[in-house]
Amino acid sequence: MVVTPKSSIPVGVVCSQPAPEWRTWDQQEKALTPQGGPPTQRPPNPAPHPQYPTNPPLARRFLEAFQAPHPDIRMHGITADARDGTAPVVDDAAARFGGVPVSSHMRRHQTRRVGQREQHGADSCATHPGTPHTIRIRGGDEVVVGVSRARVYVCAHHTKRCIVAITDEAEETSRALMASDRSWRTRDLVQGQTRRGRVEVFRQDWKSSEGWRPLTTQPGDEGARQRVILSLLVDHSRLVPPDQQHQLQNNLPAYTVGSLRAHVHVECLVEVIDDLVSSDNPQDQLKRFTTALHEVFALGCSTKHMIQRQWGRLEPTAALKYRAHEVMRNVPVMST
Repeated sequence: MVVTPKSSIPVGVVCSQPAPEWRTWDQQEKALTPQGGPPTQRPPNPAPHPQYPTNPPLARRFLEAFQAPHPDIRMHGITADARDGTAPVVDDAAARFGGVPVSSHMRRHQTRRVGQREQHGADSCATHPGTPHTIRIRGGDEVVVGVSRARVYVCAHHTKRCIVAITDEAEETSRALMASDRSWRTRDLVQGQTRRGRVEVFRQDWKSSEGWRPLTTQPGDEGARQRVILSLLVDHSRLVPPDQQHQLQNNLPAYTVGSLRAHVHVECLVEVIDDLVSSDNPQDQLKRFTTALHEVFALGCSTKHMIQRQWGRLEPTAALKYRAHEVMRNVPVMST
């Protein structure tokens, strides 16, 4: 998703599907880990399957596919999830878009080297609550969080990164951000990472107002892609209405998808009423319109009930009852 000062535009969706071997290994790992024992005594990680790429390779392909038709686009920063914040993805994204800073959440099992010893990111966040800073969430509401910063060596990336620990009073655990560019200010890195929350807003719009929810759920990568095609098209078309264009051109907040849909419904209803009132024979026109509505929105038959279905014979049979009595009478008694 591309976030600009005026609008936020989704540019595509990439779906990942785990390999069957990985699912089997994950179930075994979850069952054996609570029992203890060294990792060498548990099944090894399955080899990568070319037909089931993981999130980092998919993220690199997505960036390459996005840059190809837009070679002159200028990025100020890239934010990613913890799953995508691997060294190949971070380095490739920074080099592909002119060295822009790439930030992501640091995984809790990742370690960083302080002097000659290694330390988990979660442990460092717990021991260094940081100093209070006022930041804006997604450029809006202001909150006060504890922020601490360090330039340390990240073992998984084999290089130094800028690590920013964030402690929020509303959350029980702290979070650690990891950035590739060590020259940015701490506040800019934190506020830039909060803009990634726009993705969650788009997902909610897709599910509630843009066709994702009414569509039938289909398994697999192809089924997941088909579910969001309509959502992406509707999301792009929301920038076309004149009212929306007026808001964006005057640096005003854009209208929500739900309110635009309701506005279109009202306009259609008003247009129909105007046609009925201005027609030569409004009563006949109303009857034809009502008949057409009933044909389109016909009542459906429920399948929850057993009306007009085979009920079957749910009662005992006399002959079988007598037979069961004879069998039980001739059963030999077992002595203990």
